[in-house]
Amino acid sequence: MNWKIIFLLSLFGLAMGIATVFVIPSNIEPLFWLVIFVISAFVIARATASRHFLHGLLVGIVNSVWITGAHILFVNQYLANHAKEAAMMQNMPRPDSPRLMMALGGAIAGLVSGAVIGILAFIAGKLLKPRLSATA
Repeated sequence: MNWKIIFLLSLFGLAMGIATVFVIPSNIEPLFWLVIFVISAFVIARATASRHFLHGLLVGIVNSVWITGAHILFVNQYLANHAKEAAMMQNMPRPDSPRLMMALGGAIAGLVSGAVIGILAFIAGKLLKPRLSATA
């Protein structure tokens, strides 16, 4: 496993976690994620010789830790800027505990997004040759 690549690519999650609280509205957020997923898949395919899907899955999971952490840390600002998400939380099992709902939702989103990144990385790995350094 290339943990350096996983960690570095997961920093997209940190940036998006903060940006989605303060800057990026939820209606255009998926466009940012599409670009991030494609870049991540490309980097994984070029930087690793095998286990592309697993690398992508782990990137998605670590991304979700960063994003969920930022959303939980800035829960009041997030909910103030995301009325649709705040309203959806009122229909969830624990509407009085938005941090818990964010943690549960974040874990599920991490697995799903990780699977998507993993599939894209697997496909990219079949199409691209890895560019490995002499020390790898």
